[in-house]
Amino acid sequence: MERIPESGWYYANKFARIAIQAYEEIMGKNGLNAILNLAGLSHLIDNYPPDNLGREFDFSAFSSIHIALEEMYGPRGGRGLSLRAGRATFNDALRNFGALAGVSDLAFKVLPLQAKLRIGLLAMAKIFSQVSDQHSTVEEKDNEFFYTIHRCPVCWGRKGADKPVCYIATGLLQAGLAWVSGGMEFRMNESKCVAVGDEICEFVIQKEPIT
Repeated sequence: MERIPESGWYYANKFARIAIQAYEEIMGKNGLNAILNLAGLSHLIDNYPPDNLGREFDFSAFSSIHIALEEMYGPRGGRGLSLRAGRATFNDALRNFGALAGVSDLAFKVLPLQAKLRIGLLAMAKIFSQVSDQHSTVEEKDNEFFYTIHRCPVCWGRKGADKPVCYIATGLLQAGLAWVSGGMEFRMNESKCVAVGDEICEFVIQKEPIT
């Protein structure tokens, strides 16, 4: 497996820990240990990042986990696992996090759907920009939101992918939008990805729900 050099950019320990725990829950301990070995991260076996917001988990380690997932389970299998882990990361880490903590308040519940989506996406972008070196922004168009990761830990150092690979980010956004909308699902696709050769990772989210 290709080795990604350290980036000097860091993900919050807590988010990395929850993502790794989500993979353990989905694949079992032996499955996760095999992934960590393949990724060159055997030092993380039974030694997950601490449960704090220290910026200490290098983007290269996060990216290597996802390369290993695809190598071991194939692109389709890795995609399914990463989507599930992304949803778990939101549900375990972000839904009670500062900027999103008020989503269950009555004042939020009576807002129009588009306002809820806008507030939720901006809150998620703000959280990641504040507690990690991942820089995210949100732009609104007539029918869509564009969620952009300008420095992405999921595909850091990857090149030559034939399609976007940041599935754990997609899963996290899906769970976030379901949470702020009261359970609705929205069409979303990663339209740009650094791993494909783009300068940014961009997610296009349709404003109208599927369900």
